Amino acid sequence: MAYTWLDRLVDEGLITADQLAEAEDVAKNSRGQIEQALLRLGYVDQATIAKYQAREFGYEFIDLDEVEIPTYIIDQVPESVARENSVIPLETQGESLVVAVHDPMNFEVLEKLRFILNKDIKVAMASKESIVNAINRHYGQNESESVDSMISEFTETQIDFTESELSEAEAEADADDSSPVVRLVNLVISEAVKLRASDIHIEPFEDRVRIRYRIDGALVERDSPPRRLLGPLVSRIKVMGGIDIAEKRRPQDGRVKTRIGGKEFDLRVSILPTNHGQAIVMRILDRDNIKIGIRNLGFSEENYKRFQTIIRRPNGIFLVTGPTGSGKTTTLYSALGEMNRPDRKIITAEDPIEYTLPGINQCEVRHKIGLNFSRIIRAMLRQAPNIILVGEIRDTETADMAIQASLTGHLVFSTLHTNDAPGAVTRLIDMGVQPFLVASSIMAVLAQRLVRVVCPKCKYPYEPDPSEIAEFMLTETQLETAQAHRGKGCNHCQHTGYRGRKACHELMVMNSTIREMAFNSEPTQNIRRQARLFGMKTLVEDAVDKALAGVTTLSEAYKLKTGGH
Repeated sequence: MAYTWLDRLVDEGLITADQLAEAEDVAKNSRGQIEQALLRLGYVDQATIAKYQAREFGYEFIDLDEVEIPTYIIDQVPESVARENSVIPLETQGESLVVAVHDPMNFEVLEKLRFILNKDIKVAMASKESIVNAINRHYGQNESESVDSMISEFTETQIDFTESELSEAEAEADADDSSPVVRLVNLVISEAVKLRASDIHIEPFEDRVRIRYRIDGALVERDSPPRRLLGPLVSRIKVMGGIDIAEKRRPQDGRVKTRIGGKEFDLRVSILPTNHGQAIVMRILDRDNIKIGIRNLGFSEENYKRFQTIIRRPNGIFLVTGPTGSGKTTTLYSALGEMNRPDRKIITAEDPIEYTLPGINQCEVRHKIGLNFSRIIRAMLRQAPNIILVGEIRDTETADMAIQASLTGHLVFSTLHTNDAPGAVTRLIDMGVQPFLVASSIMAVLAQRLVRVVCPKCKYPYEPDPSEIAEFMLTETQLETAQAHRGKGCNHCQHTGYRGRKACHELMVMNSTIREMAFNSEPTQNIRRQARLFGMKTLVEDAVDKALAGVTTLSEAYKLKTGGH
């Protein structure tokens, strides 16, 4: 058999022979390509695959994040063609046009380009992600319309928008793509997706409307549309979400399905009446977020092994704790995704259902008809499931039902709002659950927070400052092996020095000593002390380990320590 780029990946230590064999099995079972299997398992990234394939086929590999392509080159390929085929022009060589592609074996695309452009096509290779980013970056610059240009147009010209909201009939009649407000809302949503925002905030004030995106946990402000745009903006978003336009005094919720850049996105819309008008938050739910796999959640090697052992137990409760937006749902969905097999029945009770999981029975809480968590759990048990996910334990009744389910031979996953892992035990007892039930049913508690990841494009090594060494009491051994990095700030990370987030974990596995302490209702600090004696790493310690490994920074660990996250 010929020596391929896959063999080279193994020889150069990027993956093991076992991992390659596992990817081959996954590709065979799903009838997909092996590179897709490697990506899905998280063993390599797109850039690595493209780099090795380029070597294999004798093409040049281009890092598009470092390249600025002239406008006259971009103009040679229409945006629709570039987006549809995931290609971008790079330069001309004589009569030929050099284009970046991510799949060198897709001859159909190359033939199509030769036909459409009437040019000889030469090939360079790049990762699909970097091609999409480059298309967004370069064609975005050449588009006649952007969020900034539309807002300035509204600010400088007197387009007639009345202060009052449109009627439902008017809003629906106005909902074609040519309407200025429709275009503005679409541009805001697509820009937020391109910038990797997790939510969009539209907030009314006395003289303006503020638009902000939450990117990697931090809010970033955009230009403000004039105040007269509030009514039409709210009406348009309500029409998209199927929300009653006439209602202005009560909080409202809705859901929007949209397609951006060839991908499906769900937006969860929340509307809140304020003293200056209705404020809107749109939560962007990207289905790819829950497909990252347990290996890529950010677990240390030790915690990963423990986590894998826990989720394979036949019964008991596994709790994930942390504030809103700390990645609890992603962790639980990743665990369910790994356990979702034809021989297991999985049922979830959620409020609301955030992501749709194929092969899993999902139930949504409906308070209007009295369908709450405890009633769903009671009905669930008659469906004979192996695994149950309860979205959140909010009251004693839900907690009791979840515990009863675990004691009758079911594996139960749920979330709880506490600051740390040991606090979950005392929180349940404070809610009114009997201590002996807590002690006998809980098998582990995972507390987590998200920290920002150093940008891979502009990171540089640095020595921790004396103040940081003192703050975290770093030892000589830690400093000798440290590979601390910071980001300078570049286009790739919007000049923040960070791109993306990873979870830090505090995993407390129950044992006989901690069960006895729970049974005796001992305070959190005693349980915490005991858990640490048995090897539990705290959230801050895990963040420091990640900072010293160059994943995040010590300033992110400091925020976590002082409660800044």
